[in-house]
Amino acid sequence: MNEEKTQIHKNRHGCLTAYLVFMMIMNSGAALLYLFGADLVLQGMPNMPEWSFPVLIIMSIFNLVCAVSLFRWKKWGFWGFLASGIIVIIVNLSIGLSTASALGGIVGIAILYGVLQIGKENKGWPQLD
Repeated sequence: MNEEKTQIHKNRHGCLTAYLVFMMIMNSGAALLYLFGADLVLQGMPNMPEWSFPVLIIMSIFNLVCAVSLFRWKKWGFWGFLASGIIVIIVNLSIGLSTASALGGIVGIAILYGVLQIGKENKGWPQLD
């Protein structure tokens, strides 16, 4: 009951809400694409190894879980995104993406960190448990 009481008093900035919803949609879409659209992905990257699809599906689902956890005020969601980003960089480099493309996911994490810092009394980062 104490936890419910503290959550009632937490306020999320609109930009943070929008970004978390965006991340939930994008990671759900990525998981579905890798799961059901592997042939489409292979048309654009014919040398993409088969092992990368399950890894990328798992990372997309994990990112979805991290976004939901941040929506529920759990700080581990941010650290999960960071860990996942590092894994995805390694996967992207090993499947032949350029360094710039492989590092693209880190931009999303930097934006997330920035959005968590927006606001005064409703700044997201200090409210995370």
